[in-house]
Amino acid sequence: MRPTSSIKGTVTEAVFGCAHERGDRPALIDLGAGVVYGYRRLAEEVTRGASGLVRRGARRSQVAGIHVDNAAAQTLAVHTVIAAGGVAAPLASGSGETAGLLARWDARLLITTPDLAEASLQAAEASRVRQVIAFGRARDTVDFADLLLLDPGPLPLFDPSVQPALLTEDEGLLTHRDLIVRMRELGRLTVLEKSDVLLVTWPLACTLAMTTLVGLALMRGALVVVAPGLSPAELSATIHDFGVTVVALLDGAIQRV
Repeated sequence: MRPTSSIKGTVTEAVFGCAHERGDRPALIDLGAGVVYGYRRLAEEVTRGASGLVRRGARRSQVAGIHVDNAAAQTLAVHTVIAAGGVAAPLASGSGETAGLLARWDARLLITTPDLAEASLQAAEASRVRQVIAFGRARDTVDFADLLLLDPGPLPLFDPSVQPALLTEDEGLLTHRDLIVRMRELGRLTVLEKSDVLLVTWPLACTLAMTTLVGLALMRGALVVVAPGLSPAELSATIHDFGVTVVALLDGAIQRV
């Protein structure tokens, strides 16, 4: 299922518009989660997952909380919600304010990972969340994989200049256009090409920065390797093992190796 969520100018089209042509080339490797995505698979799971959300009642501009413990899950969840016309709202995995934020944002959907499922269910019960989706089997949740099995349907149409896409605790609400502008501005400062291997060492709490940088890299056809919390020796070994050409360091710097 190709990215056809709306008219030109959506985040989905910008990030995944060339994914099918790139085929099985590696797109995203999450070393902590042990997950590898090729371009075609990642784009298909985003769009099929988005279609599944719509079939399960997700409405345009509804907020979906994202409470996960790895970068691959966060990337997939954020872009699936955005493609479905929703507003992705990542939450810090250690936040004690999860239920309060979900209630304040009037979230009706929460996406999580199995290890955080129990905490996510407790937060959902204290808010207006109606369904919890997990990347894997977990009690009282819907497995994300089940969304991919539903018959694909059309994704919502919207104007990307005004359609909200991302909600963060610090930066507030951003539209599709806002996110794309941020990616392009970063692209002028950080040149990424399809031959590049980008290593990201940032924690998930860097929501907007992570979404912007990973989105830019996927837009350009680069390979993204995510490995937070590396020691200096591990960082050096990872750069060598994966042929890393660009590193996003903990201090926020992005530099060529």
